[in-house]
Amino acid sequence: FSCWNPLQSLLSSMKQACEILTRDPEGGAARIPFETFSFLYSYLAGIDEEISETETEAFLEGIKEQADKHHGMVLIRHF
Repeated sequence: FSCWNPLQSLLSSMKQACEILTRDPEGGAARIPFETFSFLYSYLAGIDEEISETETEAFLEGIKEQADKHHGMVLIRHF
């Protein structure tokens, strides 16, 4: 028996999205623009009723701080 964690499921989906949408070569950092990451994360988190808007905003604020240090790009290691 395992507990389903909506946030872990969402982060797993975001990792896959980064790997699909990146322009980095295979095996690279899988960077995507913060705007793209934010749009997808907000959309997917909005579908999941267990993730509050406040949690989403706080998470994205932290990711944006990291992305700003990397020319506006989100790296998988940021989350």
